Amino acid sequence: VQSLGGTVVVMEKFDAATSLDAIERFRVTHSQWVPTMFSRMLKLPEEQRRGRDLSSHRVAIHAAAPCPPAVKRQMMDWWGPILWEYYGGTELNGLTLIGPDEWLEHQGSVGRAVLGTIHICDENGNELPAGEEGLIYFELPEMPFRYHGDDEKTRSAQHPTHPNWSTLGDVGRLDEEGYLYLTDRKNFMIISGGVNIYPAEIEHVLAEHPAVLDVAVIGVPNEEFGEEVKAVVQLAPGAAESAELAEELLEFCRRRLAHYKCPRSVDFIAELPRLPTGKLYKRILRERYWGERNSRIV
Repeated sequence: VQSLGGTVVVMEKFDAATSLDAIERFRVTHSQWVPTMFSRMLKLPEEQRRGRDLSSHRVAIHAAAPCPPAVKRQMMDWWGPILWEYYGGTELNGLTLIGPDEWLEHQGSVGRAVLGTIHICDENGNELPAGEEGLIYFELPEMPFRYHGDDEKTRSAQHPTHPNWSTLGDVGRLDEEGYLYLTDRKNFMIISGGVNIYPAEIEHVLAEHPAVLDVAVIGVPNEEFGEEVKAVVQLAPGAAESAELAEELLEFCRRRLAHYKCPRSVDFIAELPRLPTGKLYKRILRERYWGERNSRIV
């Protein structure tokens, strides 16, 4: 940006209202976000959101985690069709991109590949047809990365029979037009009574509740089923922790999700363990409930 004569506005840490102040004050044209930031801005009081001059803002890029479609639609309604989304990792093994107009036609997608060819495979490496969920692999002419000092981790990222196909451990599906839809991280999957449950779908639902500022869904020990679904909720300003609110959140899920996906319980927490970049450390939550017992959460 600087090489082209632009200016970078860097905040010490994210704050929803201060971010809007920065766009207005510095006439920001391009910005980058993670979905949690969108959710927090949408939960601001109406008087802090409206009446601002954000007319300079032309492009808002987001990535790093699946964005709930309802949240993205609200952001589009507020900021206009300026949201661009990509999916990829620092390994640069592949990349997808989707613009605002495309997204409105393929809501929930992270776009089509602009680097590499996407393959969706089952746990044995068999390629799956469009519409079926599986591990996301990108194909490039050769393996594009190695993990420093960790050959085993590098091998685990490679397809069992195609060494130039690599995965970051994410699960998703392709539609007939080649648009990719993310489901969740494979390691975040909850196995309850032999049924696979992906937390992201549940988190997206709970994020829509006005009392929820942030939420993480994890599997916790259950003697009968192995794991059960628990929601850990950071409340929005003005919301008060109570047994009644916990039940309200559970009922909110029951009206929107299949019964087996609904949390069995809700815990409240002062602040979820996130980096300033928005990355959630589920491992820290896992330790709270699993102790020394084993789970797949990292």
